[in-house]
Amino acid sequence: MNIKPLSDHILIEPIKEEEKTKAGILLPETAEKERPEQGKVIAVGPGKKNKQGEYISLEVKPGQIVLFTKYGPNEIKVEEKEYLIAKEEDILAIIE
Repeated sequence: MNIKPLSDHILIEPIKEEEKTKAGILLPETAEKERPEQGKVIAVGPGKKNKQGEYISLEVKPGQIVLFTKYGPNEIKVEEKEYLIAKEEDILAIIE
């Protein structure tokens, strides 16, 4: 299935944190984990329109790894895979 975000929305595949603590303890699947705050950009929308009706392109591009606000993006599930859809304003930084 091909997903094409609209407007200034961005489709992100979350990057799961390691399931091991810094001390080397493995966390079980049932352990409560925090929502990821970074992910890989899969697709981007065309951008927002300005007053003249022209699109203002987004700063992020597919393939980039980004940091985003913890509770900004919406969770979706497509073919048993979890994704996030965020607005450009929810993206805090690009990891290079």
